[in-house]
Amino acid sequence: MKTKLLIDQHCHGAFGVDFNKANVDEVLYLTKEMTKYGIGGIFPTLVTDNIINIKHQIEIIKQAASKQTSDMAKILGIHLEGIFMNAEKRGIHNPRYFLKPTIENYAMVEDPFIKILTLAPEFDDGLIRYLWNKGVIVQAGHCIGGHLTGCRGVTHLFNAMSGIAHRGVSTALSALINDHIYTEIIADGIHVSDDALKLVFKLKPADKIILISDSLPITKSNLTEMVFADEKVYYDGIRATSKDGTLAGSTALIPDIIKRLHSVGLFNPQFIENPYLYHRINLNGFIEWDDNWNIEKIQIG
Repeated sequence: MKTKLLIDQHCHGAFGVDFNKANVDEVLYLTKEMTKYGIGGIFPTLVTDNIINIKHQIEIIKQAASKQTSDMAKILGIHLEGIFMNAEKRGIHNPRYFLKPTIENYAMVEDPFIKILTLAPEFDDGLIRYLWNKGVIVQAGHCIGGHLTGCRGVTHLFNAMSGIAHRGVSTALSALINDHIYTEIIADGIHVSDDALKLVFKLKPADKIILISDSLPITKSNLTEMVFADEKVYYDGIRATSKDGTLAGSTALIPDIIKRLHSVGLFNPQFIENPYLYHRINLNGFIEWDDNWNIEKIQIG
């Protein structure tokens, strides 16, 4: 089968490179390595950090984007996952740096290269409407709020959000029953069970599901431990967790996830198309796959 190139809108790094710490050359190295896996576009994703470092890393990623060559996965913009979250659903993020999602607080890091912003909608104080007017995609994540007005999507469905409840509202439930909401999902078999994936794929329109890696710098590297989001993270060959067992992100890339989904009968080729629809973009190139969704050929550009 022949498809478009893959797009990953939520990745924190890979090949030993951490977007919160990387220099320009390291970012360029990562984007070149990504093409070996059929990934033609990425949104480098920054976790919670102090304002100074977030601003610094935004500039690093922008500089790298300006120096890219045609044999690299195109940097399509930044996904800012950190700082506007609910500490109750912090995950691996450091709540020390959390801020209320206000226009004034966002102004401290604001940059036109930020294309996706994850926040806790229950704390919103005018920022969601502001971001809509600026053309920034707003996603609900690391939150408990079930009212998703103004959010185009949710960040890693089920993970770090209030789950399905049979009374009241919750983030996951609201995302599942709203056919207009896009849902990121980490389908690596660790972050979400296959039964939960079956539920999602039955309830959500196929064109509203966004496969993401949420990949850590450990991914496709020789690292077995690292400091990520100010936490020591340990990789046992299957999952990467903090000392207390909190999942820190995945160690798979999108083609690994596709192959796994196919092996359990859950993959839909529509999923490859969806990021293109979500972001209204196009990339030149293609991937040819065998019947088991192994990559046979990659054409970039």
